[in-house]
Amino acid sequence: MKNQKSNFPKFMLLWAGEFVSAIGGGLTSFGLSVYVFQQTGSAASMGLVSLLAFLPTLLLSVPAGVLADRYDRRILMMVGDGFSALGIVYIFACMLRGEAALYQICIGVFISSVFSSLLEPSYRATVTDLLTKEEYSKASGLVSIAGSARYLISPILAGALLAFTDIKVLFIIDISTFVLTVISTAVVRKGIATKEMEKEKNVTFLESMKEGWRAITDRKGIFILIMISSVMTCFMGALQILSEPLILDFADSTILGIGQTVCACGMLVSSLFLGIRGIRKGYVKVLSLALFLSGINMIGFGLLENIYVICLFGFLFFATLPFANNCLDYLVRTNIPDELQGRAWGMIGFLSQIGYVVAYGLAGVMADQIAGHFQIGVGRGAAGVVMAAGVLLSITALLLYPIKSIRALERKEA
Repeated sequence: MKNQKSNFPKFMLLWAGEFVSAIGGGLTSFGLSVYVFQQTGSAASMGLVSLLAFLPTLLLSVPAGVLADRYDRRILMMVGDGFSALGIVYIFACMLRGEAALYQICIGVFISSVFSSLLEPSYRATVTDLLTKEEYSKASGLVSIAGSARYLISPILAGALLAFTDIKVLFIIDISTFVLTVISTAVVRKGIATKEMEKEKNVTFLESMKEGWRAITDRKGIFILIMISSVMTCFMGALQILSEPLILDFADSTILGIGQTVCACGMLVSSLFLGIRGIRKGYVKVLSLALFLSGINMIGFGLLENIYVICLFGFLFFATLPFANNCLDYLVRTNIPDELQGRAWGMIGFLSQIGYVVAYGLAGVMADQIAGHFQIGVGRGAAGVVMAAGVLLSITALLLYPIKSIRALERKEA
C-alpha cells in the first residue's frame, strides 16, 4: 500500500536530484546551441544536433518501459543518469584537443541520449510507486518545476558564464551534477521496497511490449489523446528548436540567456500554482484551453524582432505548458493499471513524441529555406515557421475538446 506521509519526502528527494540534473543538462544544451550556431550560422545544423539528442530516447522508450516493469526501476534510473555523462565527456575531450566538429557533437549527444532513454519510463513509474492518486496532480506540478529548471535557471546562468569563460566550464558543471542525481536515486532506492516482478520475467520481451501497446489501445480515449499529442508536439517542437536561432540572429548569447529565463518564468509560476493547488476537475477542458492559448502565444512569439515582445509571448507560452502536461499526465495515469505503468509510459513516450522528430528534422531546414528564398535573416525564417505552427496548434486544440472518448477518461476512477 502507498503511504503519503512516508513516501512523499522520498519523492521530494528524487525530485531534487532530477532538478539538479535538469539544470546541468540545460547548461550543456544552451552552450551547444550557441556553439553550433556560431560555428555554422544554420538553423538546420542546430536542428540536427537536437534531433540526434532526442531520437535515441524516442526509439528506445518502448523497450526502456518494458525494462521498467521487469527490473528495479531505481537501478535503471541510476544507470541512465550515470552513463549518459559519457557522451558529454566525449564532446568535452574533443574540445580540449581543439574545436569540436559538428559530427563529433552529434556523436556525443547521441551517446548521452541512448543512456538517458532508460530514465523517463522508470522515473514516471517510480512516481506512481511512491505516491497515492490524490498526490499525482501536485507531483506533476513539481515535476514541471524540475523540468522548467533547464529553461529558467540554466539559460541565464549559462549566458552569464559564457560572457567571461567558454563552453567547457558548462560541461564540467553538467558532469558534476550526474554524481548528485545518482546518489539521490540510490538513497531513495534503499528507502523503499523493490517490487518483485517474477511474472514479468517469465513473459517474453516482445510480449511485454505488446502488453504496453494493449494498455493504451484498450481505451479508445487514451489512444486518441496520445495520437493528438504527437501532432501537438510537432508544432511545439518547432518553437523549441527555432527560438534560439530566432533570437541569436539579432542578439548575443547573454541576451538569449536572459530572454529564455524570462520566458521560462511563465512555466515556474504556473508550476508553483499547480504544485500548491493542483487541478481537481475539468481536465479535458483545461487541456484544450491551454493548448489553444499556447498556439496563440506562438504566433505572438514570432511577430517582431523585439526581445521584449518575444519575452512577453514566450512567458505566456511557457505558462500554459504545465497545465497541458498536468492534464495529460492525470488522464493517462489514472486509466492505466499500476503494474503496466512502466511499459505503458514507454509506449506513450514513443508515440506522443514522434512529433518532435518531425519538428527537429524539418523546422530548421524550413527556416533556412524560407530565409534563403525571401533573402531575409535566418531568425525571420524561423519566426515564419513558428507562427505557422502556432496557428495549426490552436486549430488542433479546438478539435480535441468535442471528442467524447477523451472526455470520458476523467470520469474513470483509477
